[in-house]
Amino acid sequence: MRSVLRHVWRLGGVVFQLLVLIAQFSAAADPESRPTSLLGRPESALPRRAPADAGMNAQELDKIDALVAAALAEKKMPGCVVCIGRRGAIVWQKAYGWKQVEPTQRPMTVDTVFDLASLTKPIATATSILLLAERGKIKLDERVAAYLPEFAAAGKDAVTVRDLLIHQSGLIADNALADYEQGPEEALRRIFALKLTAPTGSKFIYSDVNFIVLGELVRRVSGADLQAFTQRELFGPLGMRDTTFLPPEPLKIRTAPTERRGEVWIQGEVHDPRAARLGGIAGHAGLFSTADDLAIFAAMLLGGGQYQETRVLAAETVSRMGEPHKVSSGVRGPGWDKRTGFSSNRGEGMTDLAFGHGGFTGTTFWIDPGLDLFVIFLSNRLHPHGKGNVNALAGRLGSVAVASISAAKTEK
Repeated sequence: MRSVLRHVWRLGGVVFQLLVLIAQFSAAADPESRPTSLLGRPESALPRRAPADAGMNAQELDKIDALVAAALAEKKMPGCVVCIGRRGAIVWQKAYGWKQVEPTQRPMTVDTVFDLASLTKPIATATSILLLAERGKIKLDERVAAYLPEFAAAGKDAVTVRDLLIHQSGLIADNALADYEQGPEEALRRIFALKLTAPTGSKFIYSDVNFIVLGELVRRVSGADLQAFTQRELFGPLGMRDTTFLPPEPLKIRTAPTERRGEVWIQGEVHDPRAARLGGIAGHAGLFSTADDLAIFAAMLLGGGQYQETRVLAAETVSRMGEPHKVSSGVRGPGWDKRTGFSSNRGEGMTDLAFGHGGFTGTTFWIDPGLDLFVIFLSNRLHPHGKGNVNALAGRLGSVAVASISAAKTEK
């Protein structure tokens, strides 16, 4: 018996050494890979769980492959990463297609870094505003001019922080790109001088300008720009090590490129032209991340502001994110979408508690506290020629996720 146990022990040691060699070889062979555990996944990633263990039906989730394959065939995007989770774990995560098709082809990987575009608005900016409100530094129903006196110009004195968050300030969607040509300081001066295009509170106008102002509000109140504030208060404590503005070179290499800027491919630099002229750190765009990191953020929100042993938000603050605010074209949350003309990427069957957002580059992020569910879709739909279209696909994937929960209940 002892001889048998000795052989088993030795065999286990050999297997372990082989796993170590495989991990080391993989890291050396692929310099773009994020550090992984011996199981081949990022060390800080959310746990994986079988669909059945999370109350989901695997056969329903298998429909995702065909939906994505059809979209790839129709050239809706060159590639994507789909990540779905429930009950504190990831139940589905796959990479599809290509990270890059020009000038050379590179396959999509689950650790690809994406330009999140307007996901910056809720994940970085609105979350920072609500955290400052939680700490008593900002009041959502206070006038913006109370914190940024210059903003009161041209009849904007009555606009509140909440008006900016739900896009009912009356500000223009985007001011002229020429306003940004002389640098961030002059760009802000021109934004503060803007007139309203509609009476405050009367009309939903989805506006990058609203969130550029909110980004400046975070900086003015906290003393730190969005990059420094979110790293210190949110992404750093949560272990979201691939989430940042202005990605450093190792992350740039892993980033999916978008389009050309002149003769150079935009890779690891923000695609949005206004955010680029603001130095890459802006309230409306500029954040980069991966599916694994966003899964951690989603788990934190579904955990009422806490991920594992780390709490970054009060439960009441997370509840505020999903509070329904009637706007002229539907329902918004503070910084988040709920049901508006922008909600085609939401998915059918989610509860009224659901909230999420999309990004111009082909990214979506939805969570549903009523179902304890998150659905993350990250694509490079703009690569190479800016002609992709993924909102309908993202919505269908959300619908599949909800259907898998219903199917699992039926099985019981």
